[in-house]
Amino acid sequence: MWAGWNSSCRSRLISSETSSPGLTARLLRFPLILVLTGIASIAMLGPALHAFVQDDHSVARAFLYSSVLGVTFILLVGLAIAGRRQQDNSDIQNLASLALAYTALPVFLALPFYEGLETTRFLNAYVEMVSCLTTTGATLFDNPARLVDSLHLWRGVVGWFGGLLIWIAASAVLAPMNLGGFEITVSAEPGQGEDALSRFRRASSARRIAQSTQALAPVYVGLTGVVWFLLVIGGDRPLVAAVHAMSTMATSGISAVGGVENAGSGFGGEIVIFLFMFFALSRLTFSSDTLTSKSTSVLGDPEFRIGCALVLGVPLVLFSRHWLGAFDVDQVEDFGQALQALWGGTFTVMSFLSTTGFQSAAWEAAQSWSGLGTPGLLLMGLAMFGGGVATTAGGVKLLRIYALYLNGQREMERLIHPSSVGRAGVHTRRMRREGAFVAWIFFMLFALSLALVTVLMAAFGEDLQNAIVLSTAALATAGPLTQVGADAPIALLEMHPAAKLVFSAAMVLGRMETLALIALFNPSLWRR
Repeated sequence: MWAGWNSSCRSRLISSETSSPGLTARLLRFPLILVLTGIASIAMLGPALHAFVQDDHSVARAFLYSSVLGVTFILLVGLAIAGRRQQDNSDIQNLASLALAYTALPVFLALPFYEGLETTRFLNAYVEMVSCLTTTGATLFDNPARLVDSLHLWRGVVGWFGGLLIWIAASAVLAPMNLGGFEITVSAEPGQGEDALSRFRRASSARRIAQSTQALAPVYVGLTGVVWFLLVIGGDRPLVAAVHAMSTMATSGISAVGGVENAGSGFGGEIVIFLFMFFALSRLTFSSDTLTSKSTSVLGDPEFRIGCALVLGVPLVLFSRHWLGAFDVDQVEDFGQALQALWGGTFTVMSFLSTTGFQSAAWEAAQSWSGLGTPGLLLMGLAMFGGGVATTAGGVKLLRIYALYLNGQREMERLIHPSSVGRAGVHTRRMRREGAFVAWIFFMLFALSLALVTVLMAAFGEDLQNAIVLSTAALATAGPLTQVGADAPIALLEMHPAAKLVFSAAMVLGRMETLALIALFNPSLWRR
């Protein structure tokens, strides 16, 4: 099934370059920020209708008026540039538009949230929307009862849209520029034979985005619908199920009830979410450009295998730690609670590895069973590892870690046998050499960014522990770390305004990645 689905999606992505551009490709020749603003304006009608049905007319008006404002703005700009000949945007222009979307679009997205809530500052609404759009999921309103259901729905929709945006951008914008993890093992390099994927890379920017959207959006929407349906059957309210389904596919960790542990679907819902979080461990759902072998099976993907090893291995280590703790307090006879602890560890490890950040309802039981504190540092490490390349997950990405592992393994072999010749194919050799070098550069940039953001957060009033947790949560796009990474949950709403802006910038940096932002300042790319 995986191989067939991968082949089908890939064939749609690399369809004939000579075909005439469709309506989507024509629309995408306009600046990307305008297209996204138009989509957001239409999406606001959903929460407006929901609030109207709930007789919450003030919230309904806030979304309706914001939608009308956005549509009017788009129409006026469209009329102003209608007489001009629209040229195709270059890759670097799309990359700049993507960065602009993550920083400027939340200003518009925050309007209905700010007007609907009425009891917060606009800066707080802006930070909340940046967190949702970047799929970070860190919320300033840790009390779910403060927000009405329509506002929770809007948070979920924005996070879901942000996941789809980065998924499409990874295929149509970052991959052609060898960014976002594709720089580790690129098969379509200059000098190699022409293939269908090479033609897809050289196609017009608007055509690539249109083809990626047509191939990926139905899959994304369909999987979200399946998760929602299963959660509703499991006992969740339709709105709670919708928010959790969108959060699962976008790995945003947004919840309308404070987490899946408070949902009505119970352990059955956790199992559904756990299974669908596997999509964040591998990019083979649509791409074969960064494969390290000729196999297109997901079981042969090194990212997926490393992810599965962590999901299975780390909970066993945690379970052993909990078991020893329980032995010390003479509770080893409670095997039922032990099994709950094992499931709680497995689900939570998978959730933070995919940078979703949901906690199992059994996670707290695991702590009380063992008598030990929350291993927040371990969860921070998993979030920094992140998921697969070209998925909605954040972090360093498993493919980069695999490249560093291959390089380290080869260096250890050379220590023992200095004259040995490495046994590997051309793709693996490139990964452990040039790929590992680029991965190491990214890792160092990530570490420097982490240090810089930590210093800035500390300078604006946060203590060192909270500053490290906030920096990790932002750069790894794992916002729920702010609630479990430190000794006590961090109150984002009480942070200094300057610290909130730094936190927002760090979330954008974590979503775009440092190499992509550095590419924006490359003069040679702008001269093309």
